[in-house]
Amino acid sequence: MSTGNPRATLAAACVVGPLMTLVVTGPSVAVPDIGADLHSSLAAAQWVVDGYMLTASSSLAAMGSLADRVGHRRMFTWGMAFFAFWMTVSGLANSILLLDLSRAIAGFGSGAALASITAILAQAFDGAARAKAFGLFGTFLGAGLAFGPAFGGALVNLWGWRSVFLVLAAVSALILLSTPLLPHSEPHKGPRFDWAGSFTFGFGVALFVLALVEGPGRGWTDPVVLGAAAGCLVLLAVFVTVERRTEHPMFDLGLFARPQFLAVCLVPLVLAFSFVALVIVLPPYLTSTSGMSALRIGVVLLLLTGPSLVMPALTGLLAQKVSQRALFMVLLGCSAVGAAWLTLVEPGASAAALAGPLLLLGIGYGISLGILDGAAVSAVEPERMGMAAGMFNTVRLASDAVSMAGLGALVTALTKSALDNGAVSAYPGGGEALTSRALQGGLTEAAEKLPTGEVRDRVVGAMADAYASGLHTTMWIVAAACAASAVAVGFLLSGTKPSGDAPAESSESSGGTASAAPEPASAH
Repeated sequence: MSTGNPRATLAAACVVGPLMTLVVTGPSVAVPDIGADLHSSLAAAQWVVDGYMLTASSSLAAMGSLADRVGHRRMFTWGMAFFAFWMTVSGLANSILLLDLSRAIAGFGSGAALASITAILAQAFDGAARAKAFGLFGTFLGAGLAFGPAFGGALVNLWGWRSVFLVLAAVSALILLSTPLLPHSEPHKGPRFDWAGSFTFGFGVALFVLALVEGPGRGWTDPVVLGAAAGCLVLLAVFVTVERRTEHPMFDLGLFARPQFLAVCLVPLVLAFSFVALVIVLPPYLTSTSGMSALRIGVVLLLLTGPSLVMPALTGLLAQKVSQRALFMVLLGCSAVGAAWLTLVEPGASAAALAGPLLLLGIGYGISLGILDGAAVSAVEPERMGMAAGMFNTVRLASDAVSMAGLGALVTALTKSALDNGAVSAYPGGGEALTSRALQGGLTEAAEKLPTGEVRDRVVGAMADAYASGLHTTMWIVAAACAASAVAVGFLLSGTKPSGDAPAESSESSGGTASAAPEPASAH
């Protein structure tokens, strides 16, 4: 195996990491402009983000396993080229259908690149150097989260929503120039690839997200929604059965029987609802209820995403002295308080009023970036690093995809239930049409269809109040989930030591292979 150029490898990883967060957070502020320009429905506009997350998350584990077999550098090169091409198509799309499809297809390339670069980074460094490399990788990942909305908002203001996708495509193409400098490892031929597990898991998650996105618009008893939900349950049940019976499964389900691994997977699941999905849900809310521009929303969201820039490094310094249990409970506590605090912020609130809750939510997520990344690939032998990276990142990205669809569906359903349809009956199309436009950030434009004066003020006020009520109730649910998870994680991790002193544990895969678990790479 060639170690390549370690500095070039680290530089490539520190560009790819934030790029894969920018591709989600950047377009989030462009959704209102996309919806208005392409005349899309609420569900179609949601698929601009949800479609990408769906394919990226559901394919990540499979791409990691494939990377072990064809070579990590080869898979990374293919993934970045594929991603760059379909992002270009996204930027040139002239219909919401083509945009949604190209974004979804681009997710496969993203999954291949992300699973591969994590394994490549682990190959290029050993011991303490690996820990520092992953710490820096986490910091740059935080930078992508921190500046993603502002980056997207600035591009939208300067050159329109298409520029967001075209700039990301151009950066991806430039990254390809670094591939000859990356480590090269011989493909690990190993056992037969787990096609059955990859298929059933990917399509199961896809059907679940489909049900969540289409439910509010079609109705939860619609045959398409019910069929998608039923199909999801069947496929995930088949997935578990297949993985237990396969000699070399895609997922080592036995790891979920370990309290520590279960706790580590629970944290990103909860944070997906309190942070990741909120980055997508807040821009249209702030546009409709406060009249903020895309650029201003990007700046306001720095209060939420900014802590991700500094917290990973600070957390790394604490990880040797403070137990993982304490850090996890603190970050979940910050998230619970921040979500509850956000329910007190009324429509039209200033950035100062939003600062407290958004900073707490951001701090909670930023702490997680300093203690989660790198642990999976450091726990297995080199030839299985792609699989390990794929497994943990699949849990995390699947949580992101489900949370984006789920939180959006919940806000939509609660907003509709809180809306006084009589108060907005003057709007052409009634409450259903107005809700669809408001939840895409188009309340101001929609109100222009009404005569100025008392009628317009009444309709806009009723819609803004219903939207705020829907968001506030949703955040109470998120706050309760964070608090309950803090208790659960505290119980699962009871008795653990500071990460630097954690004893090595052995885990037995479902295939019967035992391996020692070294110190997580993200603990500095």
